[in-house]
Amino acid sequence: MSLERPFGSLARLRPRAGSLYISQNRTVLCMRPDGSIAPEPHTGLFVRNTRLLSLYRYLIDGRPPQPVALSAVEQDSWLGYYIAPRPEGGDAAPRTVELRLSRFVGDGFHEDIDVASFTQERVRFTLALEIDADFADAAETDGPRLQRGDARWTLDPAEHGCELRCDYRAEHRYEHPGESGVARFHAGVVVRAHGADSPPSCAGREIRFSIDLEPHGTWHGCVDVIALIHGEPLPLLAGCRSFFGTRHARDVARGTFHHRATSFSVPGAGTLSQMVFSVLDRAKRDLDALRMYEFDQDERSWTVAAGLPVYIGLFGRDPLAAGTQAASLTTDILAGTALVLPRWQGRVVDDWRDEQPDRMLHQARDGALSELNYNPLGRTYASATSTMFYAVAASELWHWTGDRERVGRLIEPALRAMRWIDEEGDLDGDGFYEYEPRSSASIQNQGWKDSDDAIVHADGSQVRPPIGTCEMQGFVFLSKLRLSELLFWFGRKDDARRLFAEALELQRRFNDAFWMPDARCFAMGLGPDKRQIRSIGSDPGLCLATGIVDQALAEPTAIRMFAADMFSGWGIRTLSADHPAFDPYSYHRGTVWPVDQGAIALGLARYGLHGHVALLCRAVFEAAALFEHHRLPECWSGHPRDAAHPFPALYPSANWPQAWSCSSVFAMLQAMLGIYPFAPLDLLLVDPVLPEWLPEITLSNLHVGAAVVALRFVRTERGTTRFEVLDRRGPLHVVRQPSPWSLTAGPAERIKDVLSSLRK
Repeated sequence: MSLERPFGSLARLRPRAGSLYISQNRTVLCMRPDGSIAPEPHTGLFVRNTRLLSLYRYLIDGRPPQPVALSAVEQDSWLGYYIAPRPEGGDAAPRTVELRLSRFVGDGFHEDIDVASFTQERVRFTLALEIDADFADAAETDGPRLQRGDARWTLDPAEHGCELRCDYRAEHRYEHPGESGVARFHAGVVVRAHGADSPPSCAGREIRFSIDLEPHGTWHGCVDVIALIHGEPLPLLAGCRSFFGTRHARDVARGTFHHRATSFSVPGAGTLSQMVFSVLDRAKRDLDALRMYEFDQDERSWTVAAGLPVYIGLFGRDPLAAGTQAASLTTDILAGTALVLPRWQGRVVDDWRDEQPDRMLHQARDGALSELNYNPLGRTYASATSTMFYAVAASELWHWTGDRERVGRLIEPALRAMRWIDEEGDLDGDGFYEYEPRSSASIQNQGWKDSDDAIVHADGSQVRPPIGTCEMQGFVFLSKLRLSELLFWFGRKDDARRLFAEALELQRRFNDAFWMPDARCFAMGLGPDKRQIRSIGSDPGLCLATGIVDQALAEPTAIRMFAADMFSGWGIRTLSADHPAFDPYSYHRGTVWPVDQGAIALGLARYGLHGHVALLCRAVFEAAALFEHHRLPECWSGHPRDAAHPFPALYPSANWPQAWSCSSVFAMLQAMLGIYPFAPLDLLLVDPVLPEWLPEITLSNLHVGAAVVALRFVRTERGTTRFEVLDRRGPLHVVRQPSPWSLTAGPAERIKDVLSSLRK
């Protein structure tokens, strides 16, 4: 396969090309390509996963205006230019009246309407805004309507404006194992026209403006769309002409984040280095845009939605993984997620929600169906990996910050999570860890790959739970190892020794039970009969990331991950292209996921496989070059990169942006630079191996504990990489060393590196 750089390509890929969407917090405005909203799948104004507007369309004298340029300006704003249709029977020349719509999303949205005449004639017309609301759950927009409710419209004409209001109420009598009762849902929407140069009128579900323009005249008006949740209005954040910030509290929070976060710079133009910078910068902005402000703990502790436009809510493993991968950018997401999740940690046995005491949340999503208890998504625990990853996240926060008070608050939740892992995660007591759904409403697979058809036998048939995937064993191994270290630092040395011994025993047994000598790779998992699931997917690459793989088996595993059936040229597939169940468009049976690539890159670096790191990272950054804004989607198809496939096809309903796709690029950079902090000892380890296509990069404002440092990394003519400390504020030793988790450096190499670092 060719890895020629795609800079000359005209390809510019955009997932969900049939829609445009902007967002802020838990509000998403999904529009058709012409900027309107129609009662179609996945279009509308969605506030907390409920569609408050299902129709929003402008007409000029009964006809739609012609769109000429429409685009998001920032993630929370959009601008559309339109040309009014030529008046029937009029003398005015075509394309002489411009309609400009400017939208600003908060918890609802504000819209500026501007009309400008560029004709020498007087122009009169009626501008009508048609609206409707169906209060569908996001899942109902392309499926059956389950809820039954009552929507009541009222009209409130005012002296200088008018207001249409819709109030919606529904209830549902439900009975699930462990839960029964009557659930009620109350929402509404207000559409208010005001500030217009000519007074609006309201009739039915339509707002009308009579516009009379002199030659070269202009006209302005405003529309506010206010969300009502449980009868209470959510505040609008933007007013007229709000592009590029309004300095409300969220703008201030964004400014604080960008001021504190790590920044990146590279020399040269028109190179892959510049693409790396662009991708990192876009990912940084997208993580900020995914912030959910209701869950802020403080200005340095917040969490993110999993992805847009669908995964809006509090998740477990998604932001834990994203926060861990993006810790070199900021620890804010890691801290905020780790601090908020214990409030949702399982307390009772509730099979319908897969809840058990001490189990970590999978997701909590608002929406009509979840609030009415048609589904358990309002609070579901249908993931094993959220619980298995929690202690790892707590450990990463300790390593980056050394904040004893903050991390100390995570020790008990992490111990409780470990109790669930040991008591409920090992279903048959054999020392390996499995999942089996307890709820009839749950997805069947609750490991890393959590779609119903993700885990398949070698013949292509579905594996039925209970299933113990190989990466789950790695997550538990790493969780025990990291929690052991944390407990040692916090004075619980007996518990630390026990967990450390358990981790080593799991590692030993794992490599014996999961390795397939004939395939030179690890099995995807163990099925209910405890036989190997002899399919090859990306799962063993994730095992490399956890360090559970014996050093002697690491290189064969990497070689298998980069065979032509696994490595597409744009990344490592979730399932081998030679497998009977391979489908390049399947969610977990052939696609390429950036989050996997980031984790695998860190794993390859752990085992000293730097050539593979460079190849994988280059493939992903070159893929990013093909996407609009250089923004990586949730996943893309597993087609090979060859003459017949000059760019990858897209997974049809991929989220974009996706939190852990954003974070993956920081993980890949960390793998190439060999950065690993240990803030409790005022220590930053670096072990850089820059590839030829990234000869130099500078990191500024990198936070490690109480210190801030700027570092430049440069690839030399001999192919080695040197670094220099450009700035250092606060106590910090920067030492050239592989991380403590590296399995490639011996004592002699470590001593040599320390001595060379002392000269810097």
